[in-house]
Amino acid sequence: MNPIIVTDSTSDIPENLIERLGIRVVPLKVMFGGEALLDGVDIQAQEFYRRLAAADKLPTTSQPSPADFTAEYQRILDEHPGVPIVSLHISTGMSGTFQSATLGRSMLENDAADITLIDSLSASYGFGLMVVRAAELARAGASTAEIVAEVERLKSVRKLYFLVDTLEYLQKGGRIGRAAALFGTLLNIKPILSIDKEGVIYAVEKARGRKKALARVVELFQRELGEAGRVDVAIGHTVQPESADEILALLRQHFDVGDVVYSHIGSVVGTHVGPGCNAIYIWPSVK
Repeated sequence: MNPIIVTDSTSDIPENLIERLGIRVVPLKVMFGGEALLDGVDIQAQEFYRRLAAADKLPTTSQPSPADFTAEYQRILDEHPGVPIVSLHISTGMSGTFQSATLGRSMLENDAADITLIDSLSASYGFGLMVVRAAELARAGASTAEIVAEVERLKSVRKLYFLVDTLEYLQKGGRIGRAAALFGTLLNIKPILSIDKEGVIYAVEKARGRKKALARVVELFQRELGEAGRVDVAIGHTVQPESADEILALLRQHFDVGDVVYSHIGSVVGTHVGPGCNAIYIWPSVK
């Protein structure tokens, strides 16, 4: 039987890919005051950013419970007895979701369940692309071992950077101090951020203005990819989908671009980066 792929809602995978590839998604929660909403179920990205702009206080987020994962794994096993499951999740350096999945697996009454858990060491479509590739391989008849090997390969070759439009949300979320946020805003500073090998966000560089920041990101990609040849690209956006068009046009000037995916950064990730964030992911084409 082909493995079934499970992920969580922070993978920010476009709905058409989720449906076409049969990916199962366990949602995280975003909370506005006392109102708890399932990410991608009770609230979609467009509505989230509208509410975020009007909110006096930053919403909070929470991971799924172990019971949420137990229930999802059990549903799959009830529908497809004996099927292998591969479950890929947001970095343990950013969320306890992977730990919840691990506990959820241990709570199953079916001790023979074949469930493989993977810590992606990434976030948003930085691991969503791994989930999609895993689901494509599963549909093509690949084994769990082959899927895991490909995910690990993608971890090593995928490059990513992201930019935030304002430092306000990093400051509200405690990522930077108030003075640094104010100073950076006055100087139009655009931090270039990435995720390290431990799955933790870090600041790579700073640039004055968006145009210079994007130009520097292209230079960083060129240095890291070298003679990679044809590359696949994904671009994450929040409230400005046209920003992804701008970035894609810039990338096409410097790279042989193959497949392209636009990913809408969802409410959980968006809580911490705010509106106007763009994330750029590049990896050598697999086709």
